[in-house]
Amino acid sequence: MNRLTNRVSLIGNLGADPKMQTLKSGAKADISLATNESYTNANGEKTQDTQWHNLVAWGKTAEIAGKYLRKGSKIAVEGRLQHRSYEDEGIKRYVTEVKINDFLMLDGANKSE
Repeated sequence: MNRLTNRVSLIGNLGADPKMQTLKSGAKADISLATNESYTNANGEKTQDTQWHNLVAWGKTAEIAGKYLRKGSKIAVEGRLQHRSYEDEGIKRYVTEVKINDFLMLDGANKSE
């Protein structure tokens, strides 16, 4: 049962190219992912709801993401939620991210390569 705790699976499209960083601990990729849900509202109109998710990949996973993922890429992601806080000009900010364990490219590698 432990394998099911703090597990997130998402399918969506990248909102921008991954933002890569090289740190002492290795590569890091910050990724913005949009997920869309379509439904019919109370007035019978088809509505689309977009949610944005902050993803973080480390190490080899980050390197692969930086090499192959681009804005608009469709991916499936599996990871875990991670909450953190930081201070910005004296204001405490809270962030929720998905730490990526694995991802799958659903539309293949960048066709222009």
